[in-house]
Amino acid sequence: MHKLLLILALCGLALTAHAETRSAVFAGGCFWCMQEPFDHVKGVTKTVVGYTGGNKEDANYNAVSAHKTQHREAIEVSYDPGQISYEQLLDVFWRNINPTQADGQFHDIGLSYQAAIYYGSDEEKKIAEASKEKLAKSGRFQKPIVTEILPVKPFYPAEEYHQKYYEKNPAAYGAYHVGSGRVAYLAKIWGKK
Repeated sequence: MHKLLLILALCGLALTAHAETRSAVFAGGCFWCMQEPFDHVKGVTKTVVGYTGGNKEDANYNAVSAHKTQHREAIEVSYDPGQISYEQLLDVFWRNINPTQADGQFHDIGLSYQAAIYYGSDEEKKIAEASKEKLAKSGRFQKPIVTEILPVKPFYPAEEYHQKYYEKNPAAYGAYHVGSGRVAYLAKIWGKK
């Protein structure tokens, strides 16, 4: 009987922890390059790459990459706020983009690659704005921080072959990640990992 009560108590804790999971949405250029960093952060419970910010009721890779829907490649990050804060997620975001580039990210140019933070509440908006201001005052960048802070819009998961691309196709991902200029830029700004 005690074992049964213990199991039920643990299940209750698991359900409680799951119920407290929150999500955050970020656009940081190529979504392949944003998933790996977030997947390795303690407190992140799940990541899904997809599309958001557009004016169509659905999105797919062909339409988004052809700039037909006004969506951006993005990542939805589910996280446990007891282990990581929204502000800490923003730090991960900033350390994986070029916040001074308005026309896309690295060699990917166009609206679908433009960086943005999508806030889901007034509190998230204030935290994002304060984080952006702190970054601007850090002295790390010679140009203004132009990353947009926008209200959250519907998020559409990308096709399955895009999910965890860095695991499914490590050689192609590695070549793209380096070849895009992202790795060299981030090392220059933040130092090597």
